[in-house]
Amino acid sequence: MSFFRQLLKTIALGQGLSVLICGTAVSSQYLTDVFKVYTPMLQSFIHYALLLLTYTSMLAFRKGNENLLQILKAKWWKYMLLGIIDVEANYMVVKAYQFTTITSIQLLDCFIIPVLMGLSWFFLKTRFRIVHYVAVFVCLLGVGAMVGADVLAGRDLGSTQDILLGDCLVLIGAFLYAVSNVCQEYTVKNLSRVEFLGMVGLFGTLFSGIQLAILERTAIKDIKWTWQIGVLFSAYVLFLFTLYSFMSIIVKMTSATAVNLSLLTADLFSFFCGLFLFHYKFSGLYIVALVVIIIGFVMYNMVPTSTLVSVSEVAGTGIDNPSSETEEESRQETAIELSVADADVSEVVQARTGSPGT
Repeated sequence: MSFFRQLLKTIALGQGLSVLICGTAVSSQYLTDVFKVYTPMLQSFIHYALLLLTYTSMLAFRKGNENLLQILKAKWWKYMLLGIIDVEANYMVVKAYQFTTITSIQLLDCFIIPVLMGLSWFFLKTRFRIVHYVAVFVCLLGVGAMVGADVLAGRDLGSTQDILLGDCLVLIGAFLYAVSNVCQEYTVKNLSRVEFLGMVGLFGTLFSGIQLAILERTAIKDIKWTWQIGVLFSAYVLFLFTLYSFMSIIVKMTSATAVNLSLLTADLFSFFCGLFLFHYKFSGLYIVALVVIIIGFVMYNMVPTSTLVSVSEVAGTGIDNPSSETEEESRQETAIELSVADADVSEVVQARTGSPGT
C-alpha cells in the first residue's frame, strides 16, 4: 500500500509541475500575442534574480562549507558553467518559436529524454531495465498523438522563417536542458537543493543580465507598461520560480528522467487552458495522448532503476523512484544479517582458540 501511495504522490507532483509550466506558457503567450511584448530574457532575468534573493541569500547566512563564499572558492567555475547552460537552454527554446513551428518544437523537445538517459548512464551510473525503455517509448507515442491532434485541429502554428535554424535551436536547447537536469539531480542528491538553486540564481542573474543588456535593450524601451503587463510578468516569474523550487524536491525523490517524462503533459494542459482563453478546437485525441503519457510514466516508476555504486554515494537520502525504498530496506536487512553472521563466527573462533576477543 505504501508503494502505491508513493507512486500516486509522484504522479500528482509531476503533474503539478506540468501545470506550472502551463502557467508560464499561457502568461508568456498573452504577453506576445495580446500585448506584443517580446522579452524572454527579461522574464528569465527577473526569475533568476528572485532565485538569487531567496536561495543565494540563504547560502550567505550558512556556516562552514555550506557558506556561499566557501562554495564559490571550491566550485565557482562549475556553477558558472551550469549558470550559462541553464540560461542558454531557456533562451534557445524560446528563440526557436521565431523560426519554426510548434509541432517541430514539441517533437524535437523530446530529444531531452534520450539525452538524459545517456548522461545518467555515464555520469550518474544509472542502469535502466527493459521496462524503462518501453515506458519512454509509450510516453513518446503519447507525444506523437498530441502532435497529431494539433495538426488535425489546425494548431500547427509558429514561424516558418528558417525551419532548419529553429529545429537546431530546439535540439541544442534540449541538450542543454538535459545537462542542467543531470547536474541538478547530482547536486540535490549529494549536496543540497538550496546550493543548486542559490548558485543557479547567482550565475543565472549575472549571465541573463549581460545577455539582456546586449539583446533586448530596444525591446524593453518599447514596452508600454500597464497593470495587465505587470500582472503577466509577475505571474510568469512566480510560476517559473515555483517550478524550479519544487522540481528540485521531486528530482531528489525520483530522478531527472522521471520528472521530464511527467512534464510531457505540459503542452496538453496548455491546450486545455487554450480551449477557454484562446478558443482552440477540441479533439478527443488530446485525451488519448494524456492517458498514454500517464501510462508510460506509471510504467517507468513501477520498477526501480539501479546504480553501479552505493545509494549513499549517489543519491544520499533520495531514491530513484518509489519502489527503490524496498531495495534499500533489503540492503539494510542483508547488512544486518551479515554482521550477525560475522559475530557468530568470531565467537566460535574464540571458543576454539581460548583467546580473548579484541
